[in-house]
Amino acid sequence: MASRGKSETEKLKKNLEEQLERLVQQLADLEECRDDLDDEEFEETKAETLDQLQEFKSSLDKMLAGNLSLVDDFNGMQLAIQAAISEAFKTPEVIKMFAKKQPGQLRQRLAEVRRDEKVGKLQKDTAMHLALEILTALRKLGETLTPEEEAYLKQNSSSSLRQFEQVTSDLASSDKVLGMAGGAK
Repeated sequence: MASRGKSETEKLKKNLEEQLERLVQQLADLEECRDDLDDEEFEETKAETLDQLQEFKSSLDKMLAGNLSLVDDFNGMQLAIQAAISEAFKTPEVIKMFAKKQPGQLRQRLAEVRRDEKVGKLQKDTAMHLALEILTALRKLGETLTPEEEAYLKQNSSSSLRQFEQVTSDLASSDKVLGMAGGAK
């Protein structure tokens, strides 16, 4: 009896992860096809996808409010959705690695971005934006940043990334409160 609901919870978690991955992939595909679409089509399709992410986030919020045991399992997904919706992260690849809690892959991608900038494969502003997204994701995953990375983040961080940092800090605080309330039952 101790495992009652465990398989259902795992199935729900898997379905939600797949739905999140599908929506993030949809954003990635949209970015790849940007040249094939006119600006209005692109913006409309992107807005529809972000609306779907918002609806997904609302559903996830309702689930979290109704079942405190799911708070820890879905916290990463909730943060990834918030990042996509707030447009703090514009790179679906970074959102995906963040949602899957893959700091090693994020570090590898950061090294590739720095290399590509040095050899001229990436423009400086594009490389800076990607580096900022990756460093913010690493920080939110609890990874220790070097003093140079912290300084780079502080010096170059955009307002949307700072807002994401504040939102995720607020979410973490509310999760702690929920966790305490759940433990008191």
